[in-house]
Amino acid sequence: MGLLRIMMPPKLQLLAVVVFAVAMFVLLNKVQKQEESLSKLERAFARHEVRESEQRHTLDGPRQDAALDEEEDMVIIYNRVPKTASTSFTNIAYDLCAKNKYHVLHINTTKNNPVMSLQDQVRFVKNITSWKEMKPGFYHGHISYLDFAKFGVKKKPIYINVIRDPIERLVSYYYFLRFGDDYRPGLRRRKQGDKKTFDECVAEGGSDCAPEKLWLQIPFFCGHSSECWNVGSRWAMDQAKYNLINEYFLVGVTEELEDFIMLLEAALPRFFRGATELYRTGKKSHLRKTTEKKLPTKQTIAKLQQSDIWKMENEFYEFALEQFQFIRAHAVREKDGDLYILTQNFFYEKIYPKSN
Repeated sequence: MGLLRIMMPPKLQLLAVVVFAVAMFVLLNKVQKQEESLSKLERAFARHEVRESEQRHTLDGPRQDAALDEEEDMVIIYNRVPKTASTSFTNIAYDLCAKNKYHVLHINTTKNNPVMSLQDQVRFVKNITSWKEMKPGFYHGHISYLDFAKFGVKKKPIYINVIRDPIERLVSYYYFLRFGDDYRPGLRRRKQGDKKTFDECVAEGGSDCAPEKLWLQIPFFCGHSSECWNVGSRWAMDQAKYNLINEYFLVGVTEELEDFIMLLEAALPRFFRGATELYRTGKKSHLRKTTEKKLPTKQTIAKLQQSDIWKMENEFYEFALEQFQFIRAHAVREKDGDLYILTQNFFYEKIYPKSN
């Protein structure tokens, strides 16, 4: 018995293939839409369960009146490194504090000494943790990192900071000591009257521009241990890196200050709601500028870069920059040259036990 074949004209075969492809496309599209609808339904159901769970928790365990809300108990410490745009950033905190209802306090140490005595450390930790009238609080000052856990504190403050290219920071500080800035132009500076340029200082081997003066950002992050302030200490740099990753909520860079502010507003709106717009449009966004500053020559930069101290400070700066850019890459998206904060990309599901 021969095989029965149904022969179709080529045009009909092509038409059948097209019809089949269109049918499959429509079917797959419907399946995809159903999956998306199911996903939305699951998310809505999950949010409903979360709300019910929170309500049950509130009914089962009422909060004590003496306890502050988590956000109202928050303390931020900005242990600002000199000449890293710290005044520009701090002015934003001052401008927002009344509107966002928090307190701003400047930590003024004698002669701007970044290392506190042991007894002052105890006082400072006690103030930060128990001064409820100043919560939520934003503390800022030129102090090195202080580990609150050493003092038996259960809830530690949130540390943030900004660092800068080491040579650019030193050049800015050099001219600041001689000419001041446009923030307080009438204030007499320590080196006022010295007209020597930074290039001339480096060429003559002056102390104010010596490589040792680069050693500042590492000890600020390292902390109050004696080794932190030993110039060129490899241990100090390793400890500074550890603290940056494990003890700091966010560390930005001067060169990308707006992105730093944008991330803070997205993550900590209790303090920084409105900060990005204020930075972009406010009169104080670049308030403090060192006057009479002259950029160093390539020869001057090359000479400083021969120093092991510069190599370590620059390694730390590059480490911080890479970490900041990593955080930014996972928090924003770029469209038409502008950055936009990503919306929430997680939700809860499969919540048990089920509510009645």
